[in-house]
Amino acid sequence: MKILHVDCSPRPESHSRRLSAAIVGRLLSAHPDASVIRRDLGQEPIPHATSDYAATLSSAAALAAGFSGSATRLSEELISEVEIAEFLVIGTPMNNFTVPSVLKAWLDQIVRAGRTFSSTPTGKIGLLQDRPVFFAIASGGVYTGKRANQPDFLTPYLTAALNCIGLKTLYFAPVQATAVLNADEAEAVRQALIPVIDAAIASSRAAVAENGKVTPDDAYAASSV
Repeated sequence: MKILHVDCSPRPESHSRRLSAAIVGRLLSAHPDASVIRRDLGQEPIPHATSDYAATLSSAAALAAGFSGSATRLSEELISEVEIAEFLVIGTPMNNFTVPSVLKAWLDQIVRAGRTFSSTPTGKIGLLQDRPVFFAIASGGVYTGKRANQPDFLTPYLTAALNCIGLKTLYFAPVQATAVLNADEAEAVRQALIPVIDAAIASSRAAVAENGKVTPDDAYAASSV
């Protein structure tokens, strides 16, 4: 069993990194045989899409011709990491109400026509098998719950992008108001999320054991302020 662990914050001791590490730790406790595939976009960002990659995706004929070429080599590598992982854990800050550019660059390589989704007259169809995706989110403000005071373009975007490729079992665990929390308060918020995370892990384990994969009905969002 493999866990793909992605971090997006440039700060080594960021709130999202600490929470994503805690989620990975809980998954390893539940699955002691699991190994971790590490992709640190915050410390080692991937390049944004090149002209060759964009040209390859510009038409069906170009996509077919370039499927195994150098233009899609990075995309294939990143998609393969997703495909072989039973769980994904993504730690990310909310930057200006949405995802940081390093995560967008990753998604631009993952969400790929003809490879991870197909287009039909009625809409896009995901080509990847569903699996649990845990998001550890840190935001300086408050975007969800009774005290929400800013827009949230992060969770709707991530939901739409990953649903598009077939990943529909998404868990969102936020540490909010980090701009005003001291270290002890932030740690208390993270600890308060652990039981919710454990419940999510148990739910996903039960679904996998019963069905061999998880379904959208197994997903829910964890919120805390």
